[in-house]
Amino acid sequence: MTSLKTLTPSSPFQITNIRCFIAFRVFFNARFYYPVFTILFLDFGLTLEHFALLNVAWAATIVILEVPSGALADIFGRKRLLVFAGAVMVVEIALLCFAPVGNASLLFTIFLINRILSGAAEAAASGADEALAYDSLKIEGHTEDWGRVLERQMIARSVAYIGAMILGAAVYDPALMQRVGDWIGLKVHFNQALTMRFPLFLTLMMAIMALVTTLRMKEAQPEGANAPEFSVKSAIEAFRLTFQAGRWILKTPFALVIIAGGLMFDHVIRMLMTLRSQYLRVIDLPEASFGLIGAGFALMGLVVPKIAMKMADRHSPVYNLIVMAALTWLGLLGMTFCTPVYGLLPVIPVQAAMYMNVFFISHYLNRMTRSDQRATVLSFKGLSINLAYGLIGIAYSLVLASERIRIQSTAGPWAAEELEQAVFIKTVAYFPWYFLVVLAVFIGAGAWLLRRSGDHRKIG
Repeated sequence: MTSLKTLTPSSPFQITNIRCFIAFRVFFNARFYYPVFTILFLDFGLTLEHFALLNVAWAATIVILEVPSGALADIFGRKRLLVFAGAVMVVEIALLCFAPVGNASLLFTIFLINRILSGAAEAAASGADEALAYDSLKIEGHTEDWGRVLERQMIARSVAYIGAMILGAAVYDPALMQRVGDWIGLKVHFNQALTMRFPLFLTLMMAIMALVTTLRMKEAQPEGANAPEFSVKSAIEAFRLTFQAGRWILKTPFALVIIAGGLMFDHVIRMLMTLRSQYLRVIDLPEASFGLIGAGFALMGLVVPKIAMKMADRHSPVYNLIVMAALTWLGLLGMTFCTPVYGLLPVIPVQAAMYMNVFFISHYLNRMTRSDQRATVLSFKGLSINLAYGLIGIAYSLVLASERIRIQSTAGPWAAEELEQAVFIKTVAYFPWYFLVVLAVFIGAGAWLLRRSGDHRKIG
């Protein structure tokens, strides 16, 4: 077995796996259909009910496969799982690129396969890419640079996301594409049936590049270690490792608190970010501005990781928790007023807290997790976050239904759009108070778990 380490590089970004890790995160996540995600499904001929069912299938796939995929990465090799993720991404995007329009049953089946494959790819990539990159740093003696790598990765992803948001929305618009085509002399008639596939073809290019990137990676193996091999015995070992990592998390108070804190912030903020387009409509912003606003918030990914890295270096996890909690609660409270136009301002601290949350979870967990179970532990993190997001989605849908009935019974008939806005304004007011309750429970439980541990004061 040839060691990954040859000559110690002077910079972590000279390590092939680190460069590939950053590139993979960019290619895997820069999906040009994100700004038009919902209307893309509808323009293909699916209904909102179909859309909801398909995303349930996507989330369920991630929850089912998240932890086993991390264990498989630790046993069979992180590179193999990442190559699998890249290959599956190519297939799932290609299915949509060439999906026929007209047969609703066939179309739903194709999209269902797409959602399941997409969830499988997400689960396979989750944890394995970070574990491979961090272990590569460890072999080269650069673990102290993990914060710099995370910062560079988040900045690169943000730049790519901004480009994907702007370009994806632009190429989806047939009127804009017609003007561009006429200007450059193309004799093509652009309609929605044609342009709705453009973001998908751009994403397919990203998928191919993601796959090529994973093929360039090298398994991070210490000197003299054997390459992971597939066998029935190793499959059994993968599931044993899953339970072992779970026990380690339960027996390691700080790891349990970090994961719980991460999902606490994530499930509340992500639920609101999913509803962001409705919120922007309520505060009287034009729909044409939604893509640019999303790109503008992505610019925060160029700044917030730098701040988070300095906070991690200079302050304790408790201090950082207080800052994130204050940003989140003040932002959520500001959003409840739904102030026309200026209601965009309270979204800024909420989005900043989300970027900080992503950084801190990775920073603290990687510092304290053993190499041989790192991917599995990170997969537990992904599992808990997606499970919490699914649960709040179910709870919020029940609150929506309840408020809709109450509003209709007390205020009489409403126009459909006015009713949707009234229900949204009423239900968004629950978020800051729900967050306070969850935060209080977390602080109480966290203080009890850490009563004999000083990790929350020492780890930075």
